[in-house]
Amino acid sequence: MPELELKKEIELQNNEDLKDVETLLDLAFGEDRFSKAAYALRDGIEPLSDLSFIIRDKGEIIATLRFWPIKIKENPALLLGPIAIKPELQGLGYGIALMKHGLKQAKTLGHNRVILVGDEAYYKRVGFSRELAVNISMAGQDEEHRILAKELVEGAFDKVKGLIQKDYTSKNCL
Repeated sequence: MPELELKKEIELQNNEDLKDVETLLDLAFGEDRFSKAAYALRDGIEPLSDLSFIIRDKGEIIATLRFWPIKIKENPALLLGPIAIKPELQGLGYGIALMKHGLKQAKTLGHNRVILVGDEAYYKRVGFSRELAVNISMAGQDEEHRILAKELVEGAFDKVKGLIQKDYTSKNCL
């Protein structure tokens, strides 16, 4: 990772950041991002306040990562994403740094398992695999090979299978 990234501090997102985070997400993914299957799991639920991160450069938000509460049957889990980096800064290590930070914090807070939808070749760099998610499905996600999982505690996905659902019981939302 270039030395430049090491000088940028990862901080918790606050309510005042929401408009800028949404603008960055629109820039990175387009306004049609809400039609994706993972967004259906976020609809009507706020991201976890203690797991919503940003990186600023000269006051401007240049990267964001949020986690959302989900369940797989009765098993609580986290949905990682969206993660977005200002387009001209992609490929410089901000995304990996945000994910490493977020996953470490999630484990510290007692979370066991994380799901995301994405390209395994990229996300395996932070420990995600399709193998852990083969028995997990998401409504509306046609490309099931893109459902990936990571254990924050060894064995957390043992015997976990089923449909991913919203978790309305979480208390730490923005």
